[in-house]
Amino acid sequence: MSPRTNDSTRGSGQEAAPPAGAPAASEVPTASEMPAAAAAPRTASTAERVDALRRFAAAVRRGRGPHAAACAVLLAVAMTAGAVAVGGDGRDAARAVPGVSRAVSADVVVRGDLDTAIRSLRAHVREQPRDFGAWATLGLAQVERARTDGDPFRYARAERALARSLALRPGNDQALAGQAALAAARHDFAAALDHAESALERNPYSERALCSRIDALVELGRYEEAAKAATVADRRRPGVPVFTRYAYVRELRGDVRTARRVLHQALDTAAGPADVAYVATALGNLERGQGRYGTALRHYARALAADDAHLPALEGRARAQAAEGDRAGAITTLELVVARSPLPGPLVALGELYEDRGDRAKAREQYALVDAWTALARAGGVDADLDTALAAADHGDTAEALRAARTEWDRRRTVHTADALAWALHRAGRSAEALPYARRATATGYRDAAFLYHRGMIEKAAGHDRAARASLTAALELNPGFSPLGARAARAALKDLEAAR
Repeated sequence: MSPRTNDSTRGSGQEAAPPAGAPAASEVPTASEMPAAAAAPRTASTAERVDALRRFAAAVRRGRGPHAAACAVLLAVAMTAGAVAVGGDGRDAARAVPGVSRAVSADVVVRGDLDTAIRSLRAHVREQPRDFGAWATLGLAQVERARTDGDPFRYARAERALARSLALRPGNDQALAGQAALAAARHDFAAALDHAESALERNPYSERALCSRIDALVELGRYEEAAKAATVADRRRPGVPVFTRYAYVRELRGDVRTARRVLHQALDTAAGPADVAYVATALGNLERGQGRYGTALRHYARALAADDAHLPALEGRARAQAAEGDRAGAITTLELVVARSPLPGPLVALGELYEDRGDRAKAREQYALVDAWTALARAGGVDADLDTALAAADHGDTAEALRAARTEWDRRRTVHTADALAWALHRAGRSAEALPYARRATATGYRDAAFLYHRGMIEKAAGHDRAARASLTAALELNPGFSPLGARAARAALKDLEAAR
């Protein structure tokens, strides 16, 4: 999956608009209408969240429908805790955030603490329920929080808040841009593009909409259009969100030098800790992908110095640690990540590290948690087929991996979906059919060691030994620690190929 699709969009506070219209009162229950427990929301502990997810995963493995459904409810409660209702008592929230302005702008969402912003916004819309801008910002905040904590049930709350904003002020660009971000988070990129275009018709300078348009075009595989959209965005709203997307578009075309230069420019202009953490992590990921682990670790350290709880930086650091050979340190870091945000990427990475050290039971548990997350994501309206295809091809049901990969390929034709379909076909024993997709995945110039590894293994299985040697060698030269299991398999395959010469 593309790692930038749901990145935060910074600094959109300039787009806030005045309130208008009137909402239906049923959306915002008062404290007197809620039970005491709901009026005093409680944050679930890490142990409760992980335990609920594990119970759900066990139910999925056993195939016990009613029990799985019950655990799904438990998980929803554990992951959202006091946020299941629209908000708890607004006065309590206001007291919990001293000094917060009643006019909460989108800038609070993207530059401050999301939980604080959400509490403040809930309190604000209770007091001023006609403020369409606050409803739009609340919707965006829920999308952002789901992206960071892995809770797909937040998307329904985001959808309601954005719908309320549009009911108050039909066609307002803030809510339309929020709908674009929400659709992208749910991996409905065609809808994301439509919403972004609608927002830009009303406000050509909407930073959120400009960024969502780039994201959607990238994830639909329309790379030339994405490059043009990035250029337009850079002209209209230069800044961290646009710079990082511009860099990724260049990276997808194989221009790592320009991507690196633009990210350094973004880091130089980063205005606060959130921006520093965000851009430094992007630089770390870029360098790690090029096998420059020491440089990557320095960028992750800078990100964590700005925000020691920035999960993407922690995950990136763990992957770089593993690539450098510090498997124990990588496991410790990834355990922290998945305890707070049990998403497929870090779960699979942790499972592979467990498997690499011979702990198959723990590895299977991580892979089962991916299945559980996928089921919950789908229940929350998220298209999770790419996540399913990638995880299931190596660690699950190969037939399900192929189904998911084909479904995703039919939706959008990107380098990532081409790679996923190629690998799923190969794992299903259909390597000759897989080869054109593997070649397509590497055709834009994008240099990803996992893609090259997949292509090399497919070429080997299809009898193209010379091409296989070239692809596998390129993978290991580019990023020799790209995966603990994959790198080991690539070296073994090269040894076999050399022995057969």
